[in-house]
Amino acid sequence: MAVGPLGALLDDLPRELARQAFTHASWSRRRSESYDRLAFLGDSVLGLAVHLYPLLEADRFGAGRLTKIRAQAVSGVSCRSVAERLGLPQRLLEAAPEGAQGPAALVATERVLASVLEAVIGACYLHAGYERTAAAVVAAFEPEIERALANPVDFKSALQELLARRGEEVNYAVTAEEGPPHARSYTVLATSAGRELGQGRGRSKKQAEQEAAREALEANE
Repeated sequence: MAVGPLGALLDDLPRELARQAFTHASWSRRRSESYDRLAFLGDSVLGLAVHLYPLLEADRFGAGRLTKIRAQAVSGVSCRSVAERLGLPQRLLEAAPEGAQGPAALVATERVLASVLEAVIGACYLHAGYERTAAAVVAAFEPEIERALANPVDFKSALQELLARRGEEVNYAVTAEEGPPHARSYTVLATSAGRELGQGRGRSKKQAEQEAAREALEANE
């Protein structure tokens, strides 16, 4: 059953596109048949749609703040929330082939749900075009966008300020790079004085650093 404009676009996808959007790489002999490439495309559509939305009130936002707003609105936590509202975990479970290892564990993973959501957005873009998909994306992410506009959070700055009060500094290091050049993802570890604080993953080093800082802040709450 459709949930909002993005859910309606999802329900209208051709069978093959929908199948690919919900195929984990471990469920296919060929990685090209999984959702990875669609997720890379969808990540770009998502970032552009959410980034342009606040420009309707461009006098309120500078480029730097817009970048932070976008990062917050499309963070892994936000994508997971949207994915759950759309019912993507259940769809992913239903798409798991018979005998697949650990589909329930995959559904519980923030990174997987974020990737599936991005893949759905990528598939909708291919089928319905940018304008319809972008409008549907903004509607789906409206709570996250409004929260980011009202209370923008720069996780890296917040973590730096927290540690500064303790006389400490934070360092970020890329610990892994995965995927082909056109669909690269990064894993970043945040540390302080040799102590691990948090780990983040993203399609850019900056996004991964923000996710690592977020995890570190949550651990210090």
